[in-house]
Amino acid sequence: MSLQMISTISNSSLLQPGFSLLNFGGHVFFFGQKGWPKRSCPTGVFLLDIKQNELKMKPVFFSKDSCYLPPLRYPALCMLKSNARADEHQYIIHGGKTPNNDLSDKIYFISLVSKTSKKIIFQCIEKDLGGDVPEARYGHTINVVHSRGKSMSVLFGGRSYTPLAQRTTETWNSVVDCLPSVFLIDFEFGCCTSYMLPELQDGLSFHVSIARDDTIYILGGHSLQNNTRSPNLYKLKIDLPLGSPAVTCTILPGGISVSSAIVTQISDTEFVLVGGYHSDNQKRLTCNTIVLEDSKIEIVESVGPEWTPDIKHCRMWFGCDMGKGSVLLGIPGANKQIIPDANYFYILRCKGAEEDKEEELITQTCSQTSSEDPGDSTPFEDSEEFCFSAEANSFDADDADTYNEDDEEDESETGYWITCCASCNIDINTWVPFYSTELNKPAMILCSSGTGHWVHAQCMDLSETMLLHLSEANVKYFCNEHIDLNKGLQTPQKVMCLKKPPMKPLRKKKTMKLSTSTKKSFLRRLFE
Repeated sequence: MSLQMISTISNSSLLQPGFSLLNFGGHVFFFGQKGWPKRSCPTGVFLLDIKQNELKMKPVFFSKDSCYLPPLRYPALCMLKSNARADEHQYIIHGGKTPNNDLSDKIYFISLVSKTSKKIIFQCIEKDLGGDVPEARYGHTINVVHSRGKSMSVLFGGRSYTPLAQRTTETWNSVVDCLPSVFLIDFEFGCCTSYMLPELQDGLSFHVSIARDDTIYILGGHSLQNNTRSPNLYKLKIDLPLGSPAVTCTILPGGISVSSAIVTQISDTEFVLVGGYHSDNQKRLTCNTIVLEDSKIEIVESVGPEWTPDIKHCRMWFGCDMGKGSVLLGIPGANKQIIPDANYFYILRCKGAEEDKEEELITQTCSQTSSEDPGDSTPFEDSEEFCFSAEANSFDADDADTYNEDDEEDESETGYWITCCASCNIDINTWVPFYSTELNKPAMILCSSGTGHWVHAQCMDLSETMLLHLSEANVKYFCNEHIDLNKGLQTPQKVMCLKKPPMKPLRKKKTMKLSTSTKKSFLRRLFE
């Protein structure tokens, strides 16, 4: 085994506990950053590009028909192939924590759509389940088993928040072990069934699970209820006949009391177990080799690398499988670093250079790692690490854009690439700025119909002058689809009549009243 240090030269503060990793064609991606995605990478999924022992992060895009994938931390994740020999595959993602510390119960399928030297596009689809749907959780595992020509996913373990009926003000964000139920998930029919087995008495989280054919081996894990790390080795066997599935569990000798360990595959039947914790404050520096042959498992201690003094004396560590027998390990950086929350990373290679060649991984592995995360509002009794992986292979193009965290404010941009109307032609892959005010996203305007919805200004045929007027004026806007409906529902405005100023009445001529004597005097003078 060899240990090599690498440096992170871009946005190392994003590499915090809780990440998951995906491996497509030798290129490794991660998602689930601690905060909400930035506008420079709205998907929250990045390529980890390592060249000359330097790690860079490059943003990844989603296809137009993809659903929204929140940045989930500590989810269960495993690879799904159409058959054991298929090169193409996708990943199943279940559960995890959002940046708001909410737990997810959704299941996503993510696959690679296209890859060029400058742009990578994924597709993400959310799956609906019926039956015994697993509750929202994190720190659990999911694997795929194959039996009698059928395949099913198996979910086990994890933690969740205390049920609402049992919460108090003091324990509102407290977490508990999930029930030790085994869930069989049939994605073809969208159904889920849970099984309670007498051998599984305590809930476990941050354990290691290795699946081969119709068998899953569960090793280690932490129980909050007992504050112990299980020394048991569980063997789950799943039989998938024409009728109902049969699930059995056997407790085997030779287990290891460890949590947050990492497993990597070095051959078709051999695995290496690295890292983890014996207790809350004691790291496990021992390495083990796991051999699976003829429905049997053998765990033996192996010679580990020469750990550096920084690794030996640090209180916590974290990491994940990189594939091809390599593991990426991280330790917290010194407090005096210029960049806050920065970590130091190492690559542990468990195979010799002559053995480091491309292999087809028939056996699926799934491990949950953890590290203490003091920035979280939720108290965790066990240390919780993030799943992180990187691959030395990277794109050949050196001019590919790298992600710059400081460029944008913290907000999600996924809603800009929606299909706003039937005639919408805004595509993330072909869009170019149309208005002078646009930079890296299309201009949008809120339609006030009903509860309101956003539409693209370009799809509404708005001129730039009108768009600027609507953005500055305090008026309601209705899209082309709802403008006629809104006119029919509007009450005609009351027309205020203009008040005309009253005309001045004509003055009557004043007549003089003469007395009788005056009249006689006047007449006398008139006829004289």
